[in-house]
Amino acid sequence: MTSSDMKRLLVIGAVGQIGSELTMELRARYGNDNVVAMGRKTKPSESLLNSGPFEWGNVNDPESIIAAIEKHDIDTVYLMAAILSAVGEQKPQLAYDVNMNGLYNMLEIARERELTRMMVPSSIAAFGPETPKDNTPQETVLRPTTMYGVTKVAGELLADYYFKRFGVDVRGLRYPGIISSETLPGGGTTDYAVEIFYEAIKNKRYTCFVREDTVLPMMYMPDCINATIQLMEADLGKLKHHSDFNVAALSFSAGELAEEIRKHIPGFECAYEPDFRQQIADSWPRTIDDSAAREEWGWRPEYDLPGMVEDMIEKLTPRLT
Repeated sequence: MTSSDMKRLLVIGAVGQIGSELTMELRARYGNDNVVAMGRKTKPSESLLNSGPFEWGNVNDPESIIAAIEKHDIDTVYLMAAILSAVGEQKPQLAYDVNMNGLYNMLEIARERELTRMMVPSSIAAFGPETPKDNTPQETVLRPTTMYGVTKVAGELLADYYFKRFGVDVRGLRYPGIISSETLPGGGTTDYAVEIFYEAIKNKRYTCFVREDTVLPMMYMPDCINATIQLMEADLGKLKHHSDFNVAALSFSAGELAEEIRKHIPGFECAYEPDFRQQIADSWPRTIDDSAAREEWGWRPEYDLPGMVEDMIEKLTPRLT
């Protein structure tokens, strides 16, 4: 099965950090009218609203999803709505409700309506303190210490169950931290890797909420979008995994990121004042083994640290100065 099997797409969580850019790229590839964006309460950008159909809906209100699917004859869903790690620790009940009950609702809709395919992102938050930190394997210990991580492990297992038991073609990536020049992050532990650019350009100083030596896996948004669509377009017959692909692109410390920014913004100063998010970061891997993704659907990232930093500063500077 290839991209030709997917005709009408729905992006749930289309106003979020990944969803907003993913929707625009999908519209560029499949045609504006064939990609329906769905948001819950945040006002969408003009470009998102004006470039194609938009519906209000909520994963915890299945009727709103079903109405959109029927109205637009949807066959493929990208479920990008989620409560992320840092917000999830402040509101664990909400994180469970959105991430687990919302996923269950969507899997049931996909089963009942025989949707062609569904994307359900996972995260490096699925790993925990007992997981090997370096070159984290595809198959490894999954004992996270955050509600977000718990919902991601359970989500991987539930999605794989629906594939094996009911034949629902569910696919997912364990996203690392995502860095974007277009959308502000939404309450995750890797948000510093985006915030630092805004503060460097505007004020030449930033106070980082993790230690200088904190190394985490990251990915630049263009690579994130490509990985997501590539997996969805991959031949099902070649996939041995489904909802839990490791994907890697960049791994760097907060200090290395600051140093790379300093090459473009001389005099930039970065201070480090770790908060509750440091403990979450410490439970996650430093580097990821993504050989399964490379072998099964040809994953290759394009951006390294210098390339990502240069592009971020190039795109953000005109808007912030």
